[in-house]
Amino acid sequence: MIINDDWHIHSIHSCDGACMKMESLVTGAIEKGIMRYGVTDHIHTPFNYPDITNSKRAYDKNQKAEFYFGVEVSCVSQWELNMIASGAKGNLTYGIREGGPVGCDLAIAIDEEYIAMHEIEYVVGGTHWAMYTENKAQDIINDYHRQNMFLSEHKLVDIVAHPWWYLGPCEDGWYSDFSIIPKSMHEEFASSCIENSKLVEINLGAMLLSSKTSKKFKKEYLEYLIMLKEAGVRFSIGSDCHNEFYITNFQKASDMLETAGFTSHDLNSPI
Repeated sequence: MIINDDWHIHSIHSCDGACMKMESLVTGAIEKGIMRYGVTDHIHTPFNYPDITNSKRAYDKNQKAEFYFGVEVSCVSQWELNMIASGAKGNLTYGIREGGPVGCDLAIAIDEEYIAMHEIEYVVGGTHWAMYTENKAQDIINDYHRQNMFLSEHKLVDIVAHPWWYLGPCEDGWYSDFSIIPKSMHEEFASSCIENSKLVEINLGAMLLSSKTSKKFKKEYLEYLIMLKEAGVRFSIGSDCHNEFYITNFQKASDMLETAGFTSHDLNSPI
């Protein structure tokens, strides 16, 4: 199979250490044979709004046919957004990661007005951390599923990014045994994505090609993606590139996906 699209790429204007200049992104995509793609710098909280302003400015200077402007929003808590709105200080990259209520109302830090103002063409939404839970596998699993479901139901989200990617330590986590996540969660998530017309991201950099995940995990994760596919879920591809240059082994990813049973026809565009 051939990968021609990439809907999850970060530039130097992303808040989390990504370091690719916008012009290098465009040049790299052309060299890699990527025909349709978009930049999706991070918005965790309103602290990141200046980053998106700079990202849009750089995008406008480098805009090409079939190059689109998106954002990646994190699932956060309404408590956190309320705290920031009231003047609370926090980490300028990641916001306020401690102190919130367990079972908090979930949110994303953008609305329709923000999308229109910044001419955002599509939104990638991702779960990046557990929300104020204890560091116990079952608590984190339950909260991650709750966040993934929230994103799959949110009217502003087009793509649910890297389901079950995890930032942080987790005792007895799913990276060592993906089967600890109940199949019923996968089924509920698949049903919601189908009902709400969401694409699920096949993430390359953080999942299938990551040096931090084992061969066992990669095999189990591909089986999970096939389970979603057989349920009727539609997918997009995201390299999740954070590098200085557009370096992603699309051929290796293509071979992995083809061996698992994917074809180019399974990959879709949010535009």
